[in-house]
Amino acid sequence: MPASVNILDEPLFPVRWLPGTDYHPAGGPARVGLLDLLLHSHEIEGLAVADAPAHAALLRVLYALTARVTGLDEAKEGPDDWLLMREEVLAEERLPQKAIESYFARYRERFFLFAPEPGGRPWMQDPRLRDQCDAASTAGVNKLVVTRPAGNNHSWFRHASDARPDSATASEAVLNLLTWHYYGPSGRCSAREVNGATSASAKAGPLRTSLSYHPEGDTLFETLLAGLVPPAREVDAERDLCPWEWEELPDPDGPPPAVVGPCSRLTAGSMHALLLVPDPDEGDRVRDAFITWAYRSGRGTRPDDDYLIWQVSKQSNTYPRPADFRRALWRDLDALLLIDPPGVAQPRRPTVFEWAVEVSPNLRVRALGFEQDGQAKDTQFVDAVTPPVLGFVERRSARTQPAVGRLRALGERFGGRLDRALRRAWRAYVDDPKDAAQAWIEEGAARYWPAAERVFWDRFALLDRTGTALDGGLDTAAARASFLQLAIRSFDDVTASVAGTQRGAKAVEEARIELFGDRRSKPAGRDAA
Repeated sequence: MPASVNILDEPLFPVRWLPGTDYHPAGGPARVGLLDLLLHSHEIEGLAVADAPAHAALLRVLYALTARVTGLDEAKEGPDDWLLMREEVLAEERLPQKAIESYFARYRERFFLFAPEPGGRPWMQDPRLRDQCDAASTAGVNKLVVTRPAGNNHSWFRHASDARPDSATASEAVLNLLTWHYYGPSGRCSAREVNGATSASAKAGPLRTSLSYHPEGDTLFETLLAGLVPPAREVDAERDLCPWEWEELPDPDGPPPAVVGPCSRLTAGSMHALLLVPDPDEGDRVRDAFITWAYRSGRGTRPDDDYLIWQVSKQSNTYPRPADFRRALWRDLDALLLIDPPGVAQPRRPTVFEWAVEVSPNLRVRALGFEQDGQAKDTQFVDAVTPPVLGFVERRSARTQPAVGRLRALGERFGGRLDRALRRAWRAYVDDPKDAAQAWIEEGAARYWPAAERVFWDRFALLDRTGTALDGGLDTAAARASFLQLAIRSFDDVTASVAGTQRGAKAVEEARIELFGDRRSKPAGRDAA
């Protein structure tokens, strides 16, 4: 069994280096090991992980490691003392080298990608699967790498064959290992026999379907510190363990280990167990994988997460805002900045933003997610970033917050009016009040929303940053006119194909009034909603 691939040293994690970094005259290597990732975080601009769910998962692992090596994994004296400790780390302008080296020396044997010897513990894996799963019914490397088609599925990013699969690089394998732990599906998986009982059903990963939001600084060092949240006073670092810190692997027949603090919450919420199988000819590549359930009983509820927007369903259930690749990030901005953002779903902003602004008011927000259903369907990654916005967080500039909310609401309002107008025009044209008008709706959205995003950020850049201007410096009339013009232009472009006919012209002109919000002229019996 190859023992050479240790993720502390192997260049597995892609990064972007700051211009002119001293670490490497040519800008530094494209990938680094986990040890260099932390030691040189102040010289790294950010992670360059292409797959959004792997990026979000890796950030959570790095948050936990950052908390450990800085001592910010406890706050026994309360959040104010914790903030002072974080300011001291910020003042050093780098993570503590001795603490990093000491921590990784202690757990070095737990960071091998493959078990180095019988009884070894490969990182974030369960070596017991070799005996508890059928070696003739492994998941396969195509199943492990989420961007590959597996079984009879269609190709997504690349062509691949289950009959002759290409082995995965160690970098691909470790990032997809994380994706499975955080975004793995529920439903049928490989059979696993434990204590004489065999089952083949897994619960969904803790982040499946969700969109997470992360403060992002000018360096990875800033990003990692901004991503930390003060633990509760009662959190004990000796009990709040990451999976690689467990003395023994947990019993699959029992409940999952309790989530008792930030480190376990960030890293120990997986409901899947995996074991990578190295390529016998190329020891630094992966040719197969076991993927199955981790705990027979599962978790009762999804673990709380400090990087999600939580909202309330009509049935009064709390759930995270789902990833939607069609929805631009600016449409969630007031839900990120405001303590009590508007909306019938009662959204609650990610807890991390209550504390991130203390690192820097110039932080950006990066949204990372995976549009999926609860089981096997994967649709598209979501990866978006804002300009610097956290200087507008409500604790800092209360006068500005209504302006951000009104600006977002104006954009949403005219997008909704465009939707209604196009539905009404199409239904009148085809004389079918129940037609979904999907083709026109999609074309209208494709024309309106990207242009509305540009208007939003242009107007956002003009808002007052001192907190002294009335209404945050928002010119509401001008913003309203800009969004209205976009809606009118989109409506005219979409309906142009029928506007030249008498029937089409009548339908278009009757529906146009929806853009201005006047519903009084709606013909009786027509559903324009």
